[in-house]
Amino acid sequence: MNKRSITVIPGDGIGPSIIDAALRIMDHAGCNFHYDYADAGLMALEKHGELLPQVTLDQISQNKIALKGPLTTPVGGGFTSINVSLRKLFNLYANVRPVVSFEGTKSRFENIDIITIRENTEGMYSGAGQKRADDNSSAEAMSIITREGAERIVTFGYELARNEGRKKVTVVHKANILKSTSGLFLEVAREIAQRYPDIETNEMIVDAACMNLVMYPERFDVIITTNLFGDILSDLCAGLVGGLGMAPGANIGKDVAIFEAVHGSAPDIAGQNIANPCSVILASIQMLEHLGMADKAAQIRNAVRKTIAEGQTVTRDLGGTASTTEFTDAIIANL
Repeated sequence: MNKRSITVIPGDGIGPSIIDAALRIMDHAGCNFHYDYADAGLMALEKHGELLPQVTLDQISQNKIALKGPLTTPVGGGFTSINVSLRKLFNLYANVRPVVSFEGTKSRFENIDIITIRENTEGMYSGAGQKRADDNSSAEAMSIITREGAERIVTFGYELARNEGRKKVTVVHKANILKSTSGLFLEVAREIAQRYPDIETNEMIVDAACMNLVMYPERFDVIITTNLFGDILSDLCAGLVGGLGMAPGANIGKDVAIFEAVHGSAPDIAGQNIANPCSVILASIQMLEHLGMADKAAQIRNAVRKTIAEGQTVTRDLGGTASTTEFTDAIIANL
C-alpha cells in the first residue's frame, strides 16, 4: 500500500518541536504517512533568501495537503504575511476554526463546542486599495466582498454543519453600518439558508455576537462570517476553551488544504521543550478527518482528552510541569 504524502512545514520558533510531537502521535496511531519536509518563514529566509520558496509551493501543489507550524513574518520591510500569501496562492477560501472544551484545561467555561467558519480571501484582508497619504495625514484600505465568494463560504459552512449533524448556524455581520459589503454577505447568506431547512439559522451583528459569546457561549454551534470578523471571533472562541494553545485551524480550498497551529511561533520559549503541542495536534486531527480517517482522528482526540483530564503529565500552560516530549509520550501511552 502506497503511503500518502503530506507536506510538513515545521515553521519557526517552537514550530519544529510541536510539529514533531504531532507526527510522532500520528505515526503511533498507525496513520502511515510519508512526510515531505518544506521550509517557510524565517528558516526559509535564511536558507533560500525568501519567506516562501517556490520549491515549497510546488510541493504543496503536488501533495495537496500540508501540516504547518507557526511561521514568523518579519515586521516591516514590506514583507507580506506568509499565511495570507498561502491562502491567496492556493485559493484557500475557507478557514475552519473549531474550539472544544477539554476537561482539565484552565478555562472559564465547560462544554464549549463551536466551529467558526471564516471567509479567508476577501473582505478587509484582500489587501486592495491600501494607501497612505504622502504626508501621513490619512490612510485607506478597501474591503471587497463578491457574491461568488460569499456564496462559496456560506455554502461550505452549511454543508459542514449538515455533515457534522449540527443544528444551528449563526451568520455574523455588520450590515446595519456596512450596508454594501456586509449587506451583500448577509443577503447571500439568507438566500443560501433557505436551502437548509433542517438547520436553524440565526443572524447576529458582530458586536452583539462578541458579548453573547462571552456571556452565553452555549447558544452558538456554527458561526459563518467574513474575514476580519472571523479572525477576531475565532480568537475570542479560543479564549473560551483556554487559549490559542487549544485551537487548531484549517485552510481549505477546492484542491489544496493546509492545517496549522493558529498561535504564534513563541520565540521566547523556543528550544526549551516546554511548549504545548495541542494546537498542531488538534490541527492534525482536522487533517485526518478531511482525509476521511475519522477513526484515527477519534483515537488521537480521545488520547489527548484523557491525558489532559488526568492532569499528571501536562505542560505548564495546562497546570503541569511536563516537557513537550513528556506530554507527547503521555498522549502516545493513552492511544
